Amino acid sequence: MDQAQVKAVKPVVQFIERLQQTGGLKGTDIANFTGVSKATVSRWTTGQKSPHPNTQLIISDLSYVVLRLSEYYSREEVRAWLYARHPQLDGERAIDLVHGERTEEVIAILDRLDADAYI
Repeated sequence: MDQAQVKAVKPVVQFIERLQQTGGLKGTDIANFTGVSKATVSRWTTGQKSPHPNTQLIISDLSYVVLRLSEYYSREEVRAWLYARHPQLDGERAIDLVHGERTEEVIAILDRLDADAYI
């Protein structure tokens, strides 16, 4: 792996670590979310491989959502929040919206949480 590839991988490793440590997500969760095998996620975390750029964007969006949620919830609660259906999201799950590149809808809910308007 050349120097440019190593620099590109590091943020992905940090995002995955945040998903696991702060969001309570497991390698299997990340694999299912990104549509790859658990072994591929393992290669991402060790820097052996780098995800497709679109997948990197989705992982970074999910990482951002996890970071925002961690201001209010424990890691177990963050994971549950991501997988739960929400009335504020018309019964959809936040993790599905992020995967479907609809992160802005989830961020709008988080903004209301920041403004104490979320119940």
